Amino acid sequence: RQRPDLRRAERELAAASADVAAATAEWFPRFYLTGAAGLQSIEAKDFFDAGSQYWSLGPGLRWPIFTAGRIRQNIRVQTAREEQALLRYEQTVLIALEEVENALLAFGHEQERYAALAQSEQATRRAAVLANERYRGGLANFLDVLEADRSLLAAQDELVQSERRLSQTVVRLFKALGGGWR
Repeated sequence: RQRPDLRRAERELAAASADVAAATAEWFPRFYLTGAAGLQSIEAKDFFDAGSQYWSLGPGLRWPIFTAGRIRQNIRVQTAREEQALLRYEQTVLIALEEVENALLAFGHEQERYAALAQSEQATRRAAVLANERYRGGLANFLDVLEADRSLLAAQDELVQSERRLSQTVVRLFKALGGGWR
């Protein structure tokens, strides 16, 4: 309900339905009540006398009997437009559902990936600490420390990239859902 494309398609469908109803209303007769009031006089001096006043009131009827073919065709055209609007609405709903589903799946997968990368980063951090301790104890060379630090930086970089992608998938999800709620 928040998506502008869905609201537009819904309004277009409602307008097309109203057009069908207006076209169908042409079949029925229309009744009118008309009236007139005024002053009339042959001589100017009698213009404002009570006898110079007049009024008329009368009903009217208009029934388009001879244009039934045109009315029938107009109803068919408006019904076809309504069907097209309905198909566009259904297509818009399906596209919206697909976008939401894709965004939810991407968000879920990225959350799983982020959790795995966080665990990997913690393990790599422990390995770097152990490599440093082994170097200080004289059990390893400095190349092992550098390699452990390089692996730690790579794991941290992947974790940050995953966090960025996670933020992007959240934005895509909010966009797919239409946003705008509080």
